[in-house]
Amino acid sequence: MGKLSVNLCGIELDNPIIPASGTFGFGYEFAELYDINCLGTFSFKGTTKDPRFGNPTPRIAECSAGMINAVGLQNPGVEKVISEELPKLKACFNKKVMANVSGFAVEDYAYTCALLDKEDQVGWLEVNVSCPNVHGGGMSFGTNPDAAAEVTAAVKKVTTKPVIIKLSPNVTDIVSIAKACEAAGADGISLINTLLGMRIDLRTKKPIIANKMGGFSGAAIFPVAVRMVYQVANAVNIPIVGMGGVTTAEDVIEMMLAGATAVEVGAANLVNPFACRDIINDLPKAMEKYKINSINEIIGGCK
Repeated sequence: MGKLSVNLCGIELDNPIIPASGTFGFGYEFAELYDINCLGTFSFKGTTKDPRFGNPTPRIAECSAGMINAVGLQNPGVEKVISEELPKLKACFNKKVMANVSGFAVEDYAYTCALLDKEDQVGWLEVNVSCPNVHGGGMSFGTNPDAAAEVTAAVKKVTTKPVIIKLSPNVTDIVSIAKACEAAGADGISLINTLLGMRIDLRTKKPIIANKMGGFSGAAIFPVAVRMVYQVANAVNIPIVGMGGVTTAEDVIEMMLAGATAVEVGAANLVNPFACRDIINDLPKAMEKYKINSINEIIGGCK
């Protein structure tokens, strides 16, 4: 069987598959279905300094080959994540977990990351400057190189663990933003977050989602994600975590050829809760088909 392990920012993963934040809760929900220790790791639910109820409902709209969501970072706040969610996770997951952090001010990001950095269970901090469905903050930081760099530098000052900045695809030049984050000290780049989308109810002639617009994800965005991962991987010298529309083992190989060291799987988990487990099981067969002995060898293999 081909070798599946990769090294992400100094931490060894048994395989490159990572359920994406917002699609896997805090892990223990999926642990009721299968042993989640088969995963490389996972990125837990986006966490903010203070508790958030999220956006008004309805928050979900279906589309061809994907979905639109505007959940709005609903979470109990960082202190309860540490005191309540992480202990539950520890009972069913024995690997380092990726902590996904969002904020509405630079100080929010720094505060939340500083607390999570102290937790032994946390291996990486995935700093989300790219959420398209909250007002004030989130994506506004990720659409400007200077703002993204400011968040990166502030988080790096208060943390010791690898900081991976999650970028928005809703920009003209994603490379300049990635390079600004690298210059500010980022240890890795994660991309892409969802595209900004909208659906209209033909009967009511009103937006289906109460927030009007939301994050478009699913298989339809995969080619956009591959293109952006390729562009960024060829512009920076830090690891890339690729995501966006990944649904199969072949998608994982393609994303890694584009330059990703690890691959997150998002919307597919909402359609099939066993998606990540199945992709991991399918990877050896796909590697054999394409004569790949070690998954690590193909990273950035598309020239």
